[in-house]
Amino acid sequence: MNNIITIGHMHFELIEEYRNGFDEEQFKEKYNEVLNKYDYIVGDIGYEKLRLAGFYRDDKKKSEFDKRFSTIQDYLLEYCNFGCAYFILRKISKDEQKALGLKPEEKPSE
Repeated sequence: MNNIITIGHMHFELIEEYRNGFDEEQFKEKYNEVLNKYDYIVGDIGYEKLRLAGFYRDDKKKSEFDKRFSTIQDYLLEYCNFGCAYFILRKISKDEQKALGLKPEEKPSE
């Protein structure tokens, strides 16, 4: 894994990028803690603005069907501008973080 992005106490791997759609600074500005619950984050650029959407692993039974990883391509075709720049990030699990030697960032104090 060479494309690891850290934001707050979360680590992500950039698994797909189309048309240079990923800008780490822009992503960090737009990221919201509501997205912490998702396993994948899709970012698409339309009219020079970044939009983020969350998706779950396919094996997460209680998730809505259209919020599963296997539906990301449908989402890109139906809800994004044709040919727009986009990226897909995968949340790195705590076990993977340990195996990779990544230290979890401090959780923000409330």
